Amino acid sequence: MKSRIDRIKKQLHAASYKLTPQREATVLVLLEHEADHLSAEDVFLLVKEKSPEIGLATVYRTLELLTDLKIVDKINFGDGVSRFDLRKEGADHFHHHLICIECGKVEEIQEDLLGDVEKIVENRWEFTIKDHWLTFHGICKTCKLDESEN
Repeated sequence: MKSRIDRIKKQLHAASYKLTPQREATVLVLLEHEADHLSAEDVFLLVKEKSPEIGLATVYRTLELLTDLKIVDKINFGDGVSRFDLRKEGADHFHHHLICIECGKVEEIQEDLLGDVEKIVENRWEFTIKDHWLTFHGICKTCKLDESEN
């Protein structure tokens, strides 16, 4: 985790920002809960446990800065809540998600499934793609099993 924080610190410095204690506390929470798709409020409550002096506005500003620098991706699963996901190191694109419409579980797909689709879009529409998000909405394996048992 220390090396990841050091790399994030370098990304901030490259953009003329410092890794302040408040920003570091926010990054630590994101690292510790990497698979949880936390909302800004979730991040704030977890940061507050470690650093009670940090305010909600500071956490919001930090998340927006990290999003602008592409350290964090801001995502919305259609429920009106923005969630924050650390971008995987070395990833050219945001990872994909499977969202269960029954239980709300979110699973991640790390492999990039859209390479060929991007080439078609870029060639046919002369459109330069910088990033993409793909979210599948359906019923997860657990919920399907529960349905078949009833």
